Amino acid sequence: MDFVKFIFYRSPFDIKSNPIFSGGKGFNLLHLSDYGFKVPEFVVYNAQQIDISKPLSEVELQEIKDYLGSPKFVSVRSSALGEDSGSQSFAGQFLTQLNVEWDQVNQAITHVWSSLKRPEVVAYCHEHGIEPPQKMGIVIQRMLNPTVSGVAFGMNPVNGKRKEIVISAVCGLGEGLVSGELNSDTYILDSITGNLIDSDFQASPETKLTPNQLKHICKVLSDLKALYKKPQDIEFCWENDQFYLLQSRPITTLNQTSDQSSEMILWDNSNIIESYPGVTTPLTFSFIIKMYESVYIQLCSLLGVSEADLTKNAGVFANMLGLINGRVYYNLLSWYKALALLPGYHLNAEFMEKMMGVKERFELKDLPKRSKWTERARVLIMIKSMISNLRALPKMRVTFQADFQKVMDEFNQIPLHEKDSHELMELILRFEQTLLKKWKAPLVNDFYAMIYFGFTQKLAEKYQLPDGIHNQLLSSAGDIISVEPIHQIEKIVDKISKHWNWVEFIVKATPEEILKAFETDRNFENVLKEFNYYIDKFGDRTVGELKLETITYRQDPAMFAALIQSHVRYQANYITSRDPSYGQPSHKELRKQGEDIIKETFKDKPIKRRIFNYVLGKTREMVSARENLRFERTRGFGKIRELFLAIGNQFYGEGIIKHSRDIFYLTQEEIFDYIKGTSVTPEIADLIEFRKVKYQGYESQNTSERIRTFGNVYHANSFVQETKSSLEGADLKGIGCCPGIVRAKVRIVKDPREISDLNGDILVTSSTDPGWVMLFPTASGILVERGSLLSHSAIVSRELGKPCIVGITNLLNQLNTGDFVEMNGATGEIKIVFENSWWDQED
Repeated sequence: MDFVKFIFYRSPFDIKSNPIFSGGKGFNLLHLSDYGFKVPEFVVYNAQQIDISKPLSEVELQEIKDYLGSPKFVSVRSSALGEDSGSQSFAGQFLTQLNVEWDQVNQAITHVWSSLKRPEVVAYCHEHGIEPPQKMGIVIQRMLNPTVSGVAFGMNPVNGKRKEIVISAVCGLGEGLVSGELNSDTYILDSITGNLIDSDFQASPETKLTPNQLKHICKVLSDLKALYKKPQDIEFCWENDQFYLLQSRPITTLNQTSDQSSEMILWDNSNIIESYPGVTTPLTFSFIIKMYESVYIQLCSLLGVSEADLTKNAGVFANMLGLINGRVYYNLLSWYKALALLPGYHLNAEFMEKMMGVKERFELKDLPKRSKWTERARVLIMIKSMISNLRALPKMRVTFQADFQKVMDEFNQIPLHEKDSHELMELILRFEQTLLKKWKAPLVNDFYAMIYFGFTQKLAEKYQLPDGIHNQLLSSAGDIISVEPIHQIEKIVDKISKHWNWVEFIVKATPEEILKAFETDRNFENVLKEFNYYIDKFGDRTVGELKLETITYRQDPAMFAALIQSHVRYQANYITSRDPSYGQPSHKELRKQGEDIIKETFKDKPIKRRIFNYVLGKTREMVSARENLRFERTRGFGKIRELFLAIGNQFYGEGIIKHSRDIFYLTQEEIFDYIKGTSVTPEIADLIEFRKVKYQGYESQNTSERIRTFGNVYHANSFVQETKSSLEGADLKGIGCCPGIVRAKVRIVKDPREISDLNGDILVTSSTDPGWVMLFPTASGILVERGSLLSHSAIVSRELGKPCIVGITNLLNQLNTGDFVEMNGATGEIKIVFENSWWDQED
């Protein structure tokens, strides 16, 4: 027999080992035979030598028949190039001929080979984005007479569990099973132990596989996985008591199915999106993940968690955050595991969920097990620590801000442009310790803000107070620094508005021209003084202020000049604008109304009134301090941004990178490794270009607020949000943050820099940060898809008395700019009305 035309175990190695000759299925069968698996005797008609116009001769057919052991019947099977490969199986696309007599072999070969041109094959290739194969080998194989046949998978192809094996079997030949014409018996087994997990018997009783047969299939699948390094999809049969492996191919859905036998991780960005909106660069993420690790280790330590437990759970704290499609997420599995270290886990978890805007409880499977006495001792230690920290907190806040200001003053005096990259690296590491190791006061304050806010809400529910009154009572605090930029801008605009010629110039000029006029025209001397005061104090307070890659007003004052210009334009056109506060009580009136309700409710209950007012007072104190202390974080990140940009300037000046701002596409470790000589990829310019392309692609991807992943996070898990069409008359529900009922048009805004004012429309967006606060005064209400009761938009809206609802699932997919809605800031309810004609009449 021609060892090249007909490929079998005696064929030359270079022919036998190359699928271009044997095709996909034939190559796999040859490989299985070489490794000792029992495969029915076969030969492969070489794909490169098949000539359908020249049938096999009688001599060739006899040689094949003798080699196969002179069976009465054979099967003629396809073996196209690429068939049964790791990327495409072509399952069921090509033809197979069974029970072929020898005088019909040539006809069967022609019939099978012609299936290369089937419309089904062309459609299959088009769907998978590949070219249809042009060549096919043919497998001629001894026909068996099996008692039972089946298919088996080395993992569960339905749910992706890598530790489950799925077997389906039928009586006789397996073609009816593969085609779906026959019902089968199905077995699900544990791939490690071989134990039966589940079964479903649909075939005849004779089909049932014995425990030994199931065990044998498990072993074959295990051996195949060890051989091919990935789970296999096999066809098998038993003829009498002999097991035969008919084919083996990789499970092609492996790249599309996550491993659900592993622990699930739940990712949520409903609150953190306020701090890190949109795509976040590698430098920012590499910096903040260490921040979160360090500060929450400190928090747990302050609350009495032992050093041994902190060390044991080091991996938990190191994975508090994740980066999915360039966006920052909380790893809720790690958050809940960290919370579970604290006494009173369930209470802490509930308060944390409110603070973070988490809408669905994530239950831990294995909570730490401790004895009753151990847990009581831990509770006592925690209570002692909490009381001590609560008493010391006012002084801690003052000391923290004084110490932080001292560090800022020191670093502000350093001429960064005179430092080399090694010196800048040391400065970053030193300043980083201020952020990582001296953050006790903000941490403790955040914890108590979470606790007291939760208690206030619970007391309001217990005493059956009106919906949302706890938000009403927190409005008009008067000491929240996030509102100060609004007042400072109003001060600048008022100075300009007194001179109509100034207004006329600013409305028409470019931001660069405005900035130049401020700096050179002595008429603007007082305006420049206020302008510079703003830049000096609030220059880092902008959209995305905690993202190191953000360009701030401090870096580009012309951006702030543009903001001033938009407010001057708004005020100049104010007489033709709809007053966004029309019909709404002021923030002071809101608070007064809430306090009157409390007086009336508790007029004959002095003890309850005292308890409620104490908790409310502490809540006001903690929430205000929380927002103010977070401003110090903004300033700290501003200094870190400045330091890294100085390294970017160094690298650019020396030709290491193409642009100074390219530094943000590297991680902190990669930058420092390059400086120190420990980089595993010193070609950082190439790395930057690769990441730029990837991160540009992330910009157009829409990820879900909540994501479930199994196994390797970046493998076969879906991150893309499903979109839903808007429905007229549908209701939306979120978390009411500031009371008030508003009926108005909505305007969807994705970037506050896109518009100058809202002219009384309801602001609709996915998330906000402190940079959005300039738009709030021109809105009649605020609707935010993400967020919680303690998020920035909630706190500032209460301070301004703006009706606000946050945490509205699917908001941006339900509303369009111009839609007319009614929102209730107390109950969190939104009614989609779509009566645009009514709005036109009102105007």
